Amino acid sequence: MIHKLNKIKTFFSGLILLCSSLAANGQDFKPSVFPDRLILNWSGNPETSQSITWRTDTTINIGMAQVVQEDSSPALEIKAKEYKGTTQKLSGASFESGNYHSVNIDGLEPGTLYTYRVGDGQHWSEWLQFKTASVKPEPYSFIYLGDAQNDIRSKWSRVIRRAFATRSDARFIIHSGDLINRSNNDIEWGEWHYGASFINGMIPAIPTPGNHEYTRNEKKELVLDPHWRFQYTLPLNGPEGLEESVYYTDYQNMRIISLNSQMIVLDSVSLATQARWLENVLKENKKLWTVITYHHPIYSTAKGRDNKEFREVFQPLFEKYHVDLLLQGHDHTYSRGRNLPVGVSKKVGGPVYVVSVSGPKMYKISSERWMDTSAEDTQLFQVIHIDGNDLKFEAYKASGQLFDSFSLKKSNQNEPARFTDFNPNKK
Repeated sequence: MIHKLNKIKTFFSGLILLCSSLAANGQDFKPSVFPDRLILNWSGNPETSQSITWRTDTTINIGMAQVVQEDSSPALEIKAKEYKGTTQKLSGASFESGNYHSVNIDGLEPGTLYTYRVGDGQHWSEWLQFKTASVKPEPYSFIYLGDAQNDIRSKWSRVIRRAFATRSDARFIIHSGDLINRSNNDIEWGEWHYGASFINGMIPAIPTPGNHEYTRNEKKELVLDPHWRFQYTLPLNGPEGLEESVYYTDYQNMRIISLNSQMIVLDSVSLATQARWLENVLKENKKLWTVITYHHPIYSTAKGRDNKEFREVFQPLFEKYHVDLLLQGHDHTYSRGRNLPVGVSKKVGGPVYVVSVSGPKMYKISSERWMDTSAEDTQLFQVIHIDGNDLKFEAYKASGQLFDSFSLKKSNQNEPARFTDFNPNKK
């Protein structure tokens, strides 16, 4: 009897959550026969492959992609090569079930612009474009976004769209966790995909999970939102049990690594597992630049927060292997600094730690200022430019105004980069 009452309580709790969400935004983001939530990731080599994932309703059991090199001709269907994908159903107590389709396209030409669409043979998406990575040392840029989390459709969408307007040829977008506010909330995921719109279908996403992508099951175990592995197609090169949340991708002269900091700060076994995995990945890394993204800052900017165990285990690895950038979220401020526990950084060399927020939820900054520059109550996006041995970092307000900037110069992989501050607000 108690079990039945608990099930009824869970059902009505989900119903109340669904109704409150609908009342708040007026959209239910239900699936249809046409592809939606289209997103690019990489599960393989960005030079020769592309992963595409999308959603339909459960009446569509076939997923395929048509891909052709872009030559500006409208005869796309005639020239396109067809790739078959896989389909899996995602169900939930508080949202309508949907089928998620994924296709991995291999054998592509490096540095080449492609046009594609996805569907089932009858119901198609629009034609979109992506470009493979170059094997040559060409300049490129990417975007980094902190927490979206709240009021995603209403207030976050303008930030990612301004980022796209600022750098529409960005090669990928790093999302540093808390993409949504409540784990397994399909409407919030609908808002996130709505906010990014066609951007997700043209610029690959490199996401890392935050605490708000997690919940605890009936056994009090930490569980990652099932949407994560259904809607993203990411590398499977992480530790067992942490696939697609802990992984790395190599893009031209850079290695980008995702750590699952929610599991690090709440699970000592996962902390040790990820530390061993990370050291191996850094040890065998041959790329000039190394960027790591995770959610919880090892030096917090918000009052009353400290991730001491995370910092004590991982910071020595960041320094030993000359990691260049640590891109973080969680604290809903902007902060940037280098290698000091407290006080304004004076250290020469070593990683640059950045915390940023792209959504509207804001915190106050702690009086213990480890950072060199900071901002409160400000939504931002970041653009990072790579040109051989030179890296330039730019942080922009949602208005498009440049707020912070610095550069790194690196002659080889086995030494820290030389840092130069270009902050336009620096006195």
